[in-house]
Amino acid sequence: MLTKAGPFPTDVSECIRCVIADDHAMLRYGVRRLLEDAPDFSVVGEASDAAEALKLVLEHRPDLVLLDISMPGMSSFEAAHLIEEHCAGTRIVYLTMHEDREYVQQALRSGASGYLLKDTPAPLLLGALREVHRGGRSVSPQVQNKLKDDSKLRNRTTGIPLRRSTLTLREREVMKLLAEGYTVKKAAVALGVSTKTVEAHKFNLMRKLDIHNKAQLVTVAIQKKILPLPVPMN
Repeated sequence: MLTKAGPFPTDVSECIRCVIADDHAMLRYGVRRLLEDAPDFSVVGEASDAAEALKLVLEHRPDLVLLDISMPGMSSFEAAHLIEEHCAGTRIVYLTMHEDREYVQQALRSGASGYLLKDTPAPLLLGALREVHRGGRSVSPQVQNKLKDDSKLRNRTTGIPLRRSTLTLREREVMKLLAEGYTVKKAAVALGVSTKTVEAHKFNLMRKLDIHNKAQLVTVAIQKKILPLPVPMN
């Protein structure tokens, strides 16, 4: 005869309460199923963007919020800063496909306790979330290795490096749109923010990268892999 035993709570009120934020419905569904099938997790809300996630966190005060990075509207990093400021009891975990050093650094600066890749196997993901809930930190091994490799490469590099000033996610989004030919007004509409906000991000990124005109902006966007190389015409 099987009996329920072990360290996991049977009362839902004692579970690790989570909010999931991702703009892909199928991803949210999969993560929700994974968490709700585990005996020590419960999902109290889902969001398709960072602003909605912030609202749910303020309402439910969950133990964990799982944030994707690339969502429309408000930056996930902005939402994380506000969660950190107003909901100190909620721990932030980024669940993303991005392995870029700049994203990881920005995420950790925004108050995150976890940075996990979406291809993390289910048992490892659950273990990492439990570790964060206990007060620890968890970063996917692939990301840790990449950070170490990037550090070694920087230590070996001599001469003048490629422009490396760290841009926020929103600044990278603004840079991409402007490099693609969007006006400030059209970029604001595409991102769901005001023109003043786009102007501010444009000023900041051009100051950080010492850019003075559109041609330089396009060149640096390609160098930073924010804009793909143009395909030559036959």
